[in-house]
Amino acid sequence: QVQLVESGGGLVQSGGSLRLSCAASGSFFSISAMGWYRQAPGKQRELVARITSGGDTNYADFVKGRFTISRVNAKNTVYLQMISLKPEDTAIYYCNADVWAVAIGWSDYWGQGTQVTVSS
Repeated sequence: QVQLVESGGGLVQSGGSLRLSCAASGSFFSISAMGWYRQAPGKQRELVARITSGGDTNYADFVKGRFTISRVNAKNTVYLQMISLKPEDTAIYYCNADVWAVAIGWSDYWGQGTQVTVSS
């Protein structure tokens, strides 16, 4: 069983900052890519940022220059530092990870989501 637990969401004013964290726990051997996605009301879930185990990153165009993804492999944790937040960043943010576990192989896991609300 693999669990991803997010934290760090909340309410912030436009222009403010937040830092999201996601820690993976359970019985697994390896984690490759980890990432953050978001889903606003009435919209599809979309990629925000992703990072490989080697530290390569990719970002959605709408967050470039404002959000930074990072990870600490030894802690199985990924972070999303968000600055210059805008009301349109309001969404539920989900952590995602590609995890390898014995007898299961590679599987895709999701956290429960954390709400980010940016007021104007």
